[in-house]
Amino acid sequence: MNSCVSTRREMLKKALLGSIALPLLGSVRLSAADAANAAPSDVGVAPPEGREHGLRLGMASYSIRVLPMESVIPTAKTLRMANVSLFRLHFPWETASVDDCRALGARFKEAGLAITGSGVINLPNDEAKLRKIFDNAKAAGLATMMCKPSIDAFPLIDRLVKEYDQKIAIHNHGPEDEVYPTAASAMKHIDQLDARIGLCIDVGHSYRASEDPATAIRTFAARVHDIHMKDSVAVPGALRDIPVEGGQGRIDFPGIFKALLAIRYNGVVTYEYERNTPNPVPGLAESMGYARGVLKMLASA
Repeated sequence: MNSCVSTRREMLKKALLGSIALPLLGSVRLSAADAANAAPSDVGVAPPEGREHGLRLGMASYSIRVLPMESVIPTAKTLRMANVSLFRLHFPWETASVDDCRALGARFKEAGLAITGSGVINLPNDEAKLRKIFDNAKAAGLATMMCKPSIDAFPLIDRLVKEYDQKIAIHNHGPEDEVYPTAASAMKHIDQLDARIGLCIDVGHSYRASEDPATAIRTFAARVHDIHMKDSVAVPGALRDIPVEGGQGRIDFPGIFKALLAIRYNGVVTYEYERNTPNPVPGLAESMGYARGVLKMLASA
C-alpha cells in the first residue's frame, strides 16, 4: 500500500477536472488548442461502460447527498463517470410513480449515463409494496437494486426476481447492523436462492466488521453484484465509521482491485464518498483519482 500512496500526486492528476468547485460544475470548456492537445479522458468523456483498466467504475450519489438532484448528472459527467447509483434523497425509489421512473431512466440515458444502482431500499414481506418497487426499478432501467430485505421476505423476493428478471444486492452495514454486518452474514440467507439475489459488498463496513473485503470478494465471487468502494480510518470492531479520502485510510485498494480482477468481476465498482462536508465534490474527485491511479498501476505491473 505504501508504494501506492507514494505515487499519490501522479494519481490525483486524473482527478483534476473533477476537483473544480461546485459552482463550476456543468460542461467543461476547453480552448481549441487545449482540446487538440488533450487526451480523451481529459475532456470529460467517460470510457464505454465506464470501464477502466479492467473494471467498471461508478459514482454513488450518496457521495453528494448534500447537493440537489440537479447536481448529480453534471457531477458524474465532470468526474468522467458513466455509471451512477442513485440515492433515495435524489430519487424516491419506493414511492415514485412508474412514469417518473421511466422519465428518470430516459433523462440519464440522454445524458450518456447508466443508472446501475440505488440507495439501500428496504424490502418488506409485503407483495404490494415489493411489486411497486420492482415495477419502478424495471421502468427506470435500474441494473441492480441495493437493498435490505426482511428475513421473512426471501421466499417472495426469490419469486419476484425471477418474474422481473431483476438483480438485487444486499448491502452490509458493519458491526452496528444486527442483520447484515458482513457479506458472509448476508450470503448465509441467500446461497440457496436465485443467483439474481446477490451482494453489494461495502468494503468499509466489511472491514469494520472484521471481514476482509478481498477475501469476501473471492469467496462469494458468483454473487458479487456491486461493490461500494470507500476509505476509512476506523478500526475493526468500531461502531462508528470515520470516512476519509481514498488512499488516506486503512482500506486495501490494491488487494480489493486484484480480487475483483481475479474473479473477472463485470459489475460496477461504485465509489461512495461518505465524508460529511458542505462541498463533497473535491474529496470525491480526489478519491476517484486515487482509485484510478491504483488501477493504472496494477495494469502496468
